[in-house]
Amino acid sequence: MADRSSDWIAQADRDLDAARAQMDAGFYEWACFISQQAAEKALKAVLQSWGAEAWGHSVRSLLEAVEERAGTDARRSEAARTLDRYYIPARYPNGYAEGKPGDYITAKDAEDATGSAEEIIRFGHGLLA
Repeated sequence: MADRSSDWIAQADRDLDAARAQMDAGFYEWACFISQQAAEKALKAVLQSWGAEAWGHSVRSLLEAVEERAGTDARRSEAARTLDRYYIPARYPNGYAEGKPGDYITAKDAEDATGSAEEIIRFGHGLLA
């Protein structure tokens, strides 16, 4: 399989830009979901660069696979857990007893999610350098 890690990390960067744009526009739930996607893609870029298969959507699980080789960091682990909280509930109303995700997810949530994605993407870039 060809190494497409540069494509994956480039898309992670682009997704983070999109998350920030959604945050600025007040679509906080989408900012959170896209941030999760950005971090997922950055970690998949790293794993692919190492010749490993990266499956699944859990940022925490992908980070654990990367940290087996690159060392652990509590701040990154917390960032991954933060992002995984937005994979489903940021998109679907049935993640809540009533209402829609936009009724629950706040600007603070979006700031936390984009900051968490930034942390993981920066880590990914460092490993790919």
